[in-house]
Amino acid sequence: MSKVIIVGAGGVGGVVAHKCAQLPEYFSEIVLASRTKSKCDAIAADIKELQGREIRTAALDADDVPATIKFLKKEQPKLLINVALPYQDLVLMDACEAAGVDYMDTANYEPLDTAKFEYKWQWAYKDRYNAAERMALLGSGFDPGVTNIFCAYAQKHLFDEIETIDILDANAGDHGYPFATNFNPEINIREITQNGRYWEEGEWKEIDAMSVMQVYDYPEVGPKDSYLLYHEELESLSQNIKGLKRIRFWMTFGQKYLTHLNVLQNVGMTSIEPIEFKGIKVAPIEFLRAVLPDPASLGSRTKGKTCIGCDIVGKKDGQPKRVFIYNVCVHEECYAEVRSQAISYTTGVPAMIGASLIVDGTWRKTGVWNMEQLDPDPFMDRLNKYGLPWKVKELPVE
Repeated sequence: MSKVIIVGAGGVGGVVAHKCAQLPEYFSEIVLASRTKSKCDAIAADIKELQGREIRTAALDADDVPATIKFLKKEQPKLLINVALPYQDLVLMDACEAAGVDYMDTANYEPLDTAKFEYKWQWAYKDRYNAAERMALLGSGFDPGVTNIFCAYAQKHLFDEIETIDILDANAGDHGYPFATNFNPEINIREITQNGRYWEEGEWKEIDAMSVMQVYDYPEVGPKDSYLLYHEELESLSQNIKGLKRIRFWMTFGQKYLTHLNVLQNVGMTSIEPIEFKGIKVAPIEFLRAVLPDPASLGSRTKGKTCIGCDIVGKKDGQPKRVFIYNVCVHEECYAEVRSQAISYTTGVPAMIGASLIVDGTWRKTGVWNMEQLDPDPFMDRLNKYGLPWKVKELPVE
């Protein structure tokens, strides 16, 4: 049994806290910390009501590294689970290294002033974490996270050679708002308005944002318009899946969503460049985040399903083979269990599972690791056990 500190009290932080609280055999003590302690207190009250278990809460400014180090040294957790903003990954990695605490996150570092996310900044910590005999697990969400594990599982069990991977993410849920994002609006919009990229034959190829679309038939969801984006797991998987020739990432968007997004872009509301307004400098996207619905509030409103998986093509025993490894999640069921919509649930459950595999020693090793570099089998087993059952569907090879 181990103490963990969860940093971040948004939608995902709430799910992680709920799921960790369900498993005292792994997490004997839980501290939920955020800059806004009242958000932590509200989550703790929900957990007490639904589960009868008490967790502690704390106010913490993750950007204040000395204060975070002091906090960690006082609490002495076995692991810090970072579900705060990706801008804060590096400061929390610094604090964990200095305090002698293992680290885990669900999304890679993104500079505040540049809409660009890649692993180079976090991979640079490898020698430091090895020297400190600490572990950092990167991207233990769904995509990245479960999608990485699906690929590692396919490489280990289903294929002799993997040639192409298409990661596909469909949210067929409806929250009833004209426009809202299912996770942090600022991160979401920055992610989808930058140019798309994919990896093919050893090099990166770039396209205009949202310029390539295919209709994909998702199990239990049906055909959906799916747009090619860049996503961070492509960077590590392109290095760690042997023999890979191409990897792409696709996400579904409805026309209503895209219309609103185009208008917001056209009037400058998605810009990350600060402007001066009444003597105050503010990035338009930060203001937009403040006026859009809080993703953590969408749980009770959202109906429908998500389907996220990996369409993988390769060879087994000399024969062409194609499979889709996937999970389907129901928004209403997620809300009934942890008062969250499925987008936060599908990120929060894998975060808990990754944390459990570190604290019980199954995955624990020093250094900085991406998900697919570790044994996929125990993670796949716990997905089935703790709320995200997966299936493998054989598909015709085109």
